[in-house]
Amino acid sequence: MKRILIFCIILVVILVAGLFWWNNGLSPTNKSNKSQVIFVVNKGEGVREISNNLKDKKLIRDPVVFFILIKKLGIEKNIQAGDFRLSPSMSAEEVAENLTHGSLDVWVTIPEGKRAEEIAEILQSNLVTYKPTWKKILIDNEGYLFPDTYLIPKDADINLIISMFKNNFETKYESITPQNKIKLSKNKIITIASLIEREAKYPEDRPLIASVIMNRLELGMPLQIDATIQYILGYQLDEKSWWKKSLTIEDLKLDSPYNTYINVGLPPGPISNPGLDSIKAVINPASTDYFYYLSDKSGHNHYAKTISEHNANIQKYGL
Repeated sequence: MKRILIFCIILVVILVAGLFWWNNGLSPTNKSNKSQVIFVVNKGEGVREISNNLKDKKLIRDPVVFFILIKKLGIEKNIQAGDFRLSPSMSAEEVAENLTHGSLDVWVTIPEGKRAEEIAEILQSNLVTYKPTWKKILIDNEGYLFPDTYLIPKDADINLIISMFKNNFETKYESITPQNKIKLSKNKIITIASLIEREAKYPEDRPLIASVIMNRLELGMPLQIDATIQYILGYQLDEKSWWKKSLTIEDLKLDSPYNTYINVGLPPGPISNPGLDSIKAVINPASTDYFYYLSDKSGHNHYAKTISEHNANIQKYGL
């Protein structure tokens, strides 16, 4: 009987201690401090990491309690990436609730090789301030909408967004040191990089495609790059894509300054927004005698110096 009594006392002590720990962990870190701080949730961060960061910022008392609370409320998947105004006077539950809807900014990722219209679609799906007029402004800045992940204010207008994209572009562009003196203007470099970004599936192909383009430009050969035809054709309703998969002979005859099958030299401007590696490939291309390449079904490129070698590749890879 005595043992049962001792056990019950211990159990009560544990329950009381546990309840105190739980309630203490839920309470504000400083009820009287109404000041607000900006707390950032980075893209891809898990609840455990967020909990520890909140503790470090003195916005919650106990990261374990907060972690359990999130699981208990079932809101783990509702936590947004972005930045939030939080206060030490908030309870853990108020902090958790804020993280599901109180973001001031949103993380927006712009992948490499997207054209302006695709970037417009990304912005439309992420920002309530999006307006149809943004598309033309984005098109006017084609090539300089640098691919990256941005923390964009929810109330941002297109001028702020363009400024963020282009400032990032300039910073990254200036970080590149050419190994050889290149005689191309910045716009031509970005135009070639935009072609490479659409044509290269694998990193090792970028400098090789750059060499083919440079060699053809030097001899005055048409570039004959399919991506420029895809750019002209635009959105394909049946494929739900801005880049047509299979081009026809008629497609290659389209009358446009962007058609590199019927025009010699570069198109008038970029056809996509290239990443840093494609820009580097233009500035420091591989040194080759290649004038031709083709992609096999897996996306790997095969290069040739002569038309006969190129035709042999076509036969070999069944294209």
